[in-house]
Amino acid sequence: MQPDALVRGLHRGDARSVARAITLVEEGTDQGMAILEKLDRERIDRALVVGMTGPPGAGKSTLSAQLIAQLRDRDLRVGIVAVDPSSPISGGAILGDRIRMMRHALDPEVAVRSMATRGRLGGLCSAAGAAVRIMAASGCRVILLETVGIGQSEMDIVALADITVMVLAPGFGDDIQAMKAGILEVADLLVINKADQPGARRLHLDLAAACRDGDKGGQKILETVASEGQGVDELLDRIFLLEEELRQGPGMRARRARSFELETLDQALELLREPLRRRIRDTEGGNRDPRRLAREIVDRLVGRKPGSTAAGGKHGR
Repeated sequence: MQPDALVRGLHRGDARSVARAITLVEEGTDQGMAILEKLDRERIDRALVVGMTGPPGAGKSTLSAQLIAQLRDRDLRVGIVAVDPSSPISGGAILGDRIRMMRHALDPEVAVRSMATRGRLGGLCSAAGAAVRIMAASGCRVILLETVGIGQSEMDIVALADITVMVLAPGFGDDIQAMKAGILEVADLLVINKADQPGARRLHLDLAAACRDGDKGGQKILETVASEGQGVDELLDRIFLLEEELRQGPGMRARRARSFELETLDQALELLREPLRRRIRDTEGGNRDPRRLAREIVDRLVGRKPGSTAAGGKHGR
C-alpha cells in the first residue's frame, strides 16, 4: 500500500493502516518517513501523551487497562504504546501487554502497540515517539506510553510524554531516599496502587515527606486499587485537570519542545551508530585510549580542530 493510501486509512482510524504505518517507521523505511510527514498536525497537537512508569509489579498495566476503560466510557479514542524488555533469543517483546489488554482488543477505538527494547535504548525514543504521533493522527485523544521499569532508559522514554504518572505499590521495597534524586522529579502525579494492602499508608507518608524535602509539594499523590477499579476516575480527572493547566500556560509547549529535542537526538545517534562502528573498525586503535579516540572521531565528524574546546565546555564533560 502506498503512503498516501496508508495515511488516508489511519486518518479514518483503520487499525490495519495504523499498525502498518508504525511497522514501516520502526523498520526505518522511506515509506515510513513519508507517512510521518503527511500526518494530521492538528490531531497530534490535540492529543495528550501520558507516560506510565514505575517498578515491575506495581500494577502499571492493570491500571492502564482501567484507564482505557474509563476513557472509552467517556467516548474517547485511546492508544497505548507499551515498551517491553526483549527476548534475548527472538528480540521480541516478552511481557505480553497485548494479552493483558485483551478485553479491549476488539474495540476499534483502542490502538495497542508493544515495542521491544532489544536490549538497548538507541532508536527506541524515536520509534516510540513516531508511534505516538501515528496514533494521535488516527484520532486517539489520549495515548498511554507505558514502560517496564524506572531505569534511565525508561526515564528517557517517558520524557516523550506530556504528563508522567509514577505508579508505586507497598511491599516492593521502594527506597524513597534513593528515588528522590531524579525519579520523583520527573513525575507529575504519584499513584500508590494496591492501596488496600498493608504498608500503603507508610508509603504515602514517605512520598509526601520526599516531595516536601525536594520542594515538590505541588506533586499530587493519589491512591488506587486498579484490580477493583478504585480511584481510577479520580486519577483520570486529575490528569485532565493538569493537561488544562499546562495548555493554558507555557508548560505544554516547553514539554513538547523537550520531547522534540530528545527524539531528534535519539534518531541522529541511531543514524550515526553504524558509521561510527565502521570508523572505529577502520582505525588502528591498538592500545590507544578509547575516550581519546572517540574525541578524535567526533572532531572529524563535526569539522572541529582536534584538541579544541567543544561548545558549552571542555572535552569529557
